[in-house]
Amino acid sequence: MPGCSLSRRSATAELPPGTSQRQPALSGNGRYLASVVDLQGRPSVALQDLDQGRRVPLPLLRRHRPHSSPSLSWNGRYLALITQQGRGRLALVHDRRTRRLHPLRLPPAHEPVSLSLAPDAGSVALQTLHRGRFSVLLLDLSTLLEPDRPPGSRLGLPEGTAGTSP
Repeated sequence: MPGCSLSRRSATAELPPGTSQRQPALSGNGRYLASVVDLQGRPSVALQDLDQGRRVPLPLLRRHRPHSSPSLSWNGRYLALITQQGRGRLALVHDRRTRRLHPLRLPPAHEPVSLSLAPDAGSVALQTLHRGRFSVLLLDLSTLLEPDRPPGSRLGLPEGTAGTSP
């Protein structure tokens, strides 16, 4: 394709050799990569800082395995994922800055299947299974999480309108 170039960066920072990675999610700024890897026989999210070439520890998530469907906010502050809770599945958001986990409340009997976090972490799209049917729910997270916006973006202005006058 004209105007495109491909370059390769290692996406295996500090992972054991031969580790299988799947379900990749890249932060909006391209610095962080989350993927699901098998650790001690259980699917677990691995977060890698591609700029530093190192794995980022996620101690709060150790007891919430297995993991699936990781999604990152713009700067990688927030990591959304699906995990196991008892016999059911739970969607949650990990705030790496405050070191808090935010479970996402779903309507009764809706089982999370996959998710996608908005780059600013203001909302999340969740695919759920309810009575044998798939549906997509949009949850507003703006009262739960602080925005995670690109540097230089202004609060209160729609994307792409910074510096323009009416």
